[in-house]
Amino acid sequence: MKWENLLSLKRHGDNLKRLRSEQDNTRVGFDVDYDRIVFSSFFRSLQDKTQVIPFSKTSFVHTRLTHSLEVSVVGRSLGRIVGKHILNKHPYLNQIHGYQINDFGSIVAAASLAHDIGNPPFGHSGESAIGDFYKIGDGLKYKSQLTDLQYNDLCTFEGNANGFKILTESKPGSPGGLRLSYATLGAFTKYPKSSLPHKPTKHIKDKKYGYFSSQSDFFDEVATELGLKNRDNQYSRHPLTYLVEAADDICYTLIDFEDGINLDWIPEEFALEFLVKLVSESIDRKKYNSMGLKSQRIAYLRALAINTLINEAVNIFIENEDKILKGELETSLMSLSKYKSQMESIIEISIDKVYKSKEVIEKELTGYKVLNFLLKTFTSSVINWREDKVSAFDELALECIPKEYLNKDTDLYSSLLDVSCFIASLTDGLALEWYKKLS
Repeated sequence: MKWENLLSLKRHGDNLKRLRSEQDNTRVGFDVDYDRIVFSSFFRSLQDKTQVIPFSKTSFVHTRLTHSLEVSVVGRSLGRIVGKHILNKHPYLNQIHGYQINDFGSIVAAASLAHDIGNPPFGHSGESAIGDFYKIGDGLKYKSQLTDLQYNDLCTFEGNANGFKILTESKPGSPGGLRLSYATLGAFTKYPKSSLPHKPTKHIKDKKYGYFSSQSDFFDEVATELGLKNRDNQYSRHPLTYLVEAADDICYTLIDFEDGINLDWIPEEFALEFLVKLVSESIDRKKYNSMGLKSQRIAYLRALAINTLINEAVNIFIENEDKILKGELETSLMSLSKYKSQMESIIEISIDKVYKSKEVIEKELTGYKVLNFLLKTFTSSVINWREDKVSAFDELALECIPKEYLNKDTDLYSSLLDVSCFIASLTDGLALEWYKKLS
């Protein structure tokens, strides 16, 4: 892979090449990507989607929105620092093509901002609910009418693939979706493969899949422009994807832990024991001990820890740049960190004290039940509509679905996928409200 291809400013529908040297430096195309994501309705809906703790009315507990904003901030720092190194190592990128340090930060920040945009309500239980509906629930009856690939897309419904669909799918009046640069779309796609064939490998890019079969042709176009295809005729990760992933790893490791402490689900002494190990070289003990509020002390340690891990991720990326460009780095950056054991310990505590808390489990059970009910209701109404058998109830249900998700001219797979993506677009609160009204 070559950086001059990986940093492509091309967008859906472009006939002419967009040159970085001709961009207005006050608002480069990569900055436009960030703006388009921020102003999209899908991004705004993340304010009422579960990060870990569902339906929390506590102001300091993170939602998908605040988590995404924080990941983008960390991603921007990672991109800029790495960008400085890359331009020093490959000066032709600036001298000939005009790329700047901030371009790398903008690409990673935009991709990081969007990294959760396709996630259903109620956290990962939302993905499970949609998949199980088709695998073992009422949606199983559609299996015989679908190809193996189409059915697997539904049975293993993936928030990452839904995110790519949201960002790129043409709708009436908006060809190409948000029309982001191909560089940002490449950095966004953590798993550059479709749901089948399912061939797990030790390479992290094969852990999940990144696009539905209905988006495969467009992903091929993006990947070809970026030069992601490797010698085995498969796709490599975009190198900046490793930074997006690292930003997410850093934030969810530390932020979920911080939320648990602020909720008194995790004792503060755990923060001292584990966070101090990450910041022992940078902590100002006098400043720390002068802080009167627990939330201040934890925020101080978290900020220092994030800075430590940013520098660590950058160093690992730089050390492995050649392997990354060859598509040969098989693990995430943070799995190679000297702080790996400390991060794993923090995550284990969060799993035990937060993810497995009674409140979280009860709300995830509620979310699972809610989404299963809504899927059954809306898929039934859409199928009846396709077959011209709508009841009065179906007509009312169809009024709830935005017109962009309804198209009689598509095949069954596309209709089912659109209904599933519509359900995935709902916020926690709206999904629960509709469930209560409809049931």
